[in-house]
Amino acid sequence: DGSAPYGARYVGSMVADVHRTIAYGGIFMYPANEKSPKGKLRLLYECNPIAFLIEQARGVASTGTHRILDIEPEALHQRVPLVVGSPDDVNEYLSFVKKHQ
Repeated sequence: DGSAPYGARYVGSMVADVHRTIAYGGIFMYPANEKSPKGKLRLLYECNPIAFLIEQARGVASTGTHRILDIEPEALHQRVPLVVGSPDDVNEYLSFVKKHQ
């Protein structure tokens, strides 16, 4: 149909953005960066619940190096990077991360 395969959307609410990802496919990323090398989202009460829902919907949830639900918490407010979405999209992202590390 001539349309672009991806469009960028950012509502600013992780729940709304992830809902859109579940409903329409794609990928939601909040990766680590120089300012937040450990990521910004909290493992126990932000990433784990979303990762559980994504995996129940047959998606993938990763930090970029580890499966979110396999991480043993070290602190109550521990932060981690988050990449969730369809297996094809997340695995493509992970292949780029692996290639450029």
